[in-house]
Amino acid sequence: MADQVEGLEGCQPVDLTNHPSGIVPTLQNIVSTVNLECKLDLKAIALRARNAEYNPKRFAAVIMRIRDPKTTALIFASGKMVCTGAKSEQQSKLAARKYARIIQKLEFPAKFKDFKIQNIVGSCDVKFPIRLEGLAYSHGAFSSYEPELFPGLIYRMKQPKIVLLIFVSGKIVLTGAKVRDEIYTAFENIYPVLTEFRKVQQ
Repeated sequence: MADQVEGLEGCQPVDLTNHPSGIVPTLQNIVSTVNLECKLDLKAIALRARNAEYNPKRFAAVIMRIRDPKTTALIFASGKMVCTGAKSEQQSKLAARKYARIIQKLEFPAKFKDFKIQNIVGSCDVKFPIRLEGLAYSHGAFSSYEPELFPGLIYRMKQPKIVLLIFVSGKIVLTGAKVRDEIYTAFENIYPVLTEFRKVQQ
């Protein structure tokens, strides 16, 4: 038990071999795509599916929502579909399958091809304030910080290729991952840097 710390929720201990900081970023949103491999009549789908809206003047896709897993799908006439809002990879795949099933029930010959996670967004809180000016100055090659435009520092990590939004409060958002381990690795890479620029409270 020595090398395990209580997680934020206090229920599951954190595995310190994978998460030396003792912090595990929470996955907030998974964006996935799938090909239904058939042409779709979006107007017909919008008229017949309860949870669908279609406004072709505004956007060239049907927007469909389901409650479980709580997600939104963008369904295009080409048969391409984007699924957003799931909190895990499994949920994203399950949701995408449910949307495909809805389309099949409307008598389209929908398949389920090339399911792919396109983006994973995670977030966490290091629980201490951060000197963003100092961080931006010493990591200039990776950082852009313009507080009058956006309150967070944007840090473009090269390896893994992840974009981090770092806020004075110690809140961190990580985006651009294809697999969850990239989120975890990026956070472990940045954590020592954040502790170095920890703001000392007067």
